[in-house]
Amino acid sequence: MTRQQHTLKAPTGIALLAAVCGVVIFLPLGAVVARVPWGHFWSTLSSESSTSAMWLSLRTSFITTVLAIVTGLPLAWTLAHREFPLKSIVRAICVLPMVLPPVVGGVALLYAFGRRGVVGSILYDWFNIQIAFTQSAAILAQYFVAVPFFIVVMESAFEQADIRLTGAARTLGARPWRTLLHVSLPSMKPALIAAIALTWARALGEFGATITFAGNSPGRTQTLPLAIYGSLENRDDGALTLSFVMMAISFSVLILLRQRWLGALRRGGV
Repeated sequence: MTRQQHTLKAPTGIALLAAVCGVVIFLPLGAVVARVPWGHFWSTLSSESSTSAMWLSLRTSFITTVLAIVTGLPLAWTLAHREFPLKSIVRAICVLPMVLPPVVGGVALLYAFGRRGVVGSILYDWFNIQIAFTQSAAILAQYFVAVPFFIVVMESAFEQADIRLTGAARTLGARPWRTLLHVSLPSMKPALIAAIALTWARALGEFGATITFAGNSPGRTQTLPLAIYGSLENRDDGALTLSFVMMAISFSVLILLRQRWLGALRRGGV
């Protein structure tokens, strides 16, 4: 297959169209790198507002990823191995946040968990618990938009897994949870790593749902993307510096996990 791909005659004009696509992608990224104020890079990055936003983003995205693993894994397994009424609709709803505009997700969260929301009003009136415009809201917003990526990758991985391994484990007396944790997951380690990386990267870069549901309070709910937005509004160089940092983090994740990530997605048919 590899030899055939290298010997195929290219359709007329395909190289030009490919170049246009590459340039449109590369040019904005290259513009950010070219305009970064390197002379003030470290002073901007080490400022109180930048470090606060950075640590908040890392902390909330890590918590979000852990929650996605703990809750998304059982859901992905269920979608892959169990049949139940309206399964296709349930699956569509579970991955709907992937294609929703993020701000719509924020509005949905606000009307569900806000102070006057369906669930939020009960929490506030009965237990004096407010979720909206807190760090918990930032985590919930990130979870809402990121967990579908984990579910999609892991559902495909479960469907592609060799059921003979799990069958053998069950025959030898392993309980279902032990089979899942010690047989199934190790056999699909590349897909699991890919799902975790994709979920974490999506949570780290979340903006629309976060600013709508959690607000943009410096030191409290202002994550790195929100800090970039605030710097851009103030027309200072912090937006370029922080944008470069996020680009560098995302690029590093893709490079380090390239083979495992792309390989897992190809095998899973995602």
